[in-house]
Amino acid sequence: MSTTAPPSDGVDHVDERLLRTSPLKKLLARPELGSVVGAVAVFVFFAVVADSFLRPSSLGTVLYGASTLGIMAVPVALLMIGGEFDLSAGVLVTSSALVSSMFSYQMTANVWVGVGVSLLVTLAVGAFNGFMLTRTKLPSFIITLGTFLMLTGLNLGVTKIVTGTVSTKSIADMEGFPSAHAVFASTLTVGGVELKVTVLWWFGLVAAATWILLRTRFGNWIFAVGGGADAARAVGVPVYRTKIGLYMGVALCAWIAGQHLLFSFDVVQSGEGVGNELIYIIAAVIGGCLITGGYGSAIGSAVGALIFGMTSKGIVYAEWNPDWFKFFLGAMLLLATLLNAWIRKRVEATK
Repeated sequence: MSTTAPPSDGVDHVDERLLRTSPLKKLLARPELGSVVGAVAVFVFFAVVADSFLRPSSLGTVLYGASTLGIMAVPVALLMIGGEFDLSAGVLVTSSALVSSMFSYQMTANVWVGVGVSLLVTLAVGAFNGFMLTRTKLPSFIITLGTFLMLTGLNLGVTKIVTGTVSTKSIADMEGFPSAHAVFASTLTVGGVELKVTVLWWFGLVAAATWILLRTRFGNWIFAVGGGADAARAVGVPVYRTKIGLYMGVALCAWIAGQHLLFSFDVVQSGEGVGNELIYIIAAVIGGCLITGGYGSAIGSAVGALIFGMTSKGIVYAEWNPDWFKFFLGAMLLLATLLNAWIRKRVEATK
């Protein structure tokens, strides 16, 4: 019977996987830590300078503004963790709403038929982005910039051909509108605070995305692909399928946001959505996602969206000139990025 002798170098060898990590190190390793610190600072700041900021009605308004952004920031964050971008996300929201509205109105069908057709079309656009990316090997910036320009032109051109104007016709009196409005644009009262249903959609998406990232094989694939596609492929990760799935996830959430846009206002302007894609990316970056991929969280994107909501509404409640909003947004982006980089360095230095 043979035995294995311990190492003779006089040093106790312990598997580093068995070493206990202190709660502080675990906290510092969380990608959303910087954004949480920033969110607390923004909340305290506007609570002091704006008397109406802490009113229940103001809280509902802030959460609504954060949710309309957060619904899209969640899938954009997952896509960035996977190492890619989607510059067409903003106009895709408008495309989704336009398809629902025009199909329902022109075909004189139940609005739910238009909603279903819109879902199929929107998912097809997401699959197209992912397919073109994986087949052409071009950067996602180029692929989705092309999709952005095509959708922008289609939104305007098709709307003018079908309706004769730059906006759709009202569908408020069509069959199915009340039930669709209840699903995508209703208002709930919780604890004396009026909340739009988009807040529930937002919370649900954050919870689902967090579960996917931390508890599923697909979540492991996302981190692996973002960390290095070639290395991920070498260990059996289906890189192409993962990236196409991520783009379709962006499309699914664009459909949800688009239906909210439609059923909130009955009509849709074909030029809406341009520029929103940058705000989605900013929310994800503020929330701790790295531009280079492989790092981030869905919760962080939610906190980034909340910071956006508090800032955009806090400036109004403080009665400041709203022209300063973009300045504050840019400053928060830089500060959050620097803070996240500092935290990562501290974590790596203690390993």
